[in-house]
Amino acid sequence: MARIDYFYSAHSAFAYLGARRLYEICAAQGAELVHRPMLLSPVMEAAGGLPFAGRSQAHVDYFFGREIERWAEWRDVPIIRFRPTYHDAPYDLANRVIMAAGPTADALSLSILRAHWRDDADLSDQATLRSLIVEAGLDPEILVAIAEAPETQEAHRANTEEAIRSGLFGSPSYVVDGDVFYGQDRLEMVERALAQPFGPTRWANPTVAPEAG
Repeated sequence: MARIDYFYSAHSAFAYLGARRLYEICAAQGAELVHRPMLLSPVMEAAGGLPFAGRSQAHVDYFFGREIERWAEWRDVPIIRFRPTYHDAPYDLANRVIMAAGPTADALSLSILRAHWRDDADLSDQATLRSLIVEAGLDPEILVAIAEAPETQEAHRANTEEAIRSGLFGSPSYVVDGDVFYGQDRLEMVERALAQPFGPTRWANPTVAPEAG
């Protein structure tokens, strides 16, 4: 069975925009989707990315404004605001709750992402997360206990560390048999890779110079 390692954060706009399409692709291709929630800021910093406050206004307006608007319309996904009220609140518990859901993570993950971007939910609020767990038909007592367990916290750290080692630099990133696809706008390429892997990269071979342009 083909497998996608899905690295993302629970507050990621572009993970939300692509989630439903990702699930459709996995269902059509019979692919296993492995949720790998990670802390986004350390991954971006390790890859040399600028923090949100360090980006130009033009960059913010385009990538976190107009691009979100257009992709929301293209994917038919409701977005309520440019930047949710609680977007900078800690989201690591939300990440770990998704991990705790195991094979039922798809529905809960989408519910959490949607609540943040459509309903302006505070992902750092445990009562909010418990409500979303109940809406997904799961037991909040069990999932929160698993999410707070040391082994889940360690697995969350491991996801972040693996993302850094793999040179990932944003959310969402999809890894198919070692091939990294960054951004939900690459989902059609992910779909192709599941059916027919792309050829090997020339960039990994120092003896072959990449073509100009």
